[in-house]
Amino acid sequence: MNYRDSRFGPRIGHYMGHPIFKTIDAPEGHYEFDRIAAYADDGYPLDQLASNEVMFPEGVVYRQTG
Repeated sequence: MNYRDSRFGPRIGHYMGHPIFKTIDAPEGHYEFDRIAAYADDGYPLDQLASNEVMFPEGVVYRQTG
């Protein structure tokens, strides 16, 4: 996802010092906050993401919609 050209929706919370946005509109599509990823072995394994999901920032999962 190209975050530089993205528009962020309203903040709905914080996680590990980073804001959680309700939505992200990126050139690649529209994403909505889905969940906080599971932490394991000093990180967030990417294999817990579906093909239509992204993690931004680390630990915060957004699902592409539409």
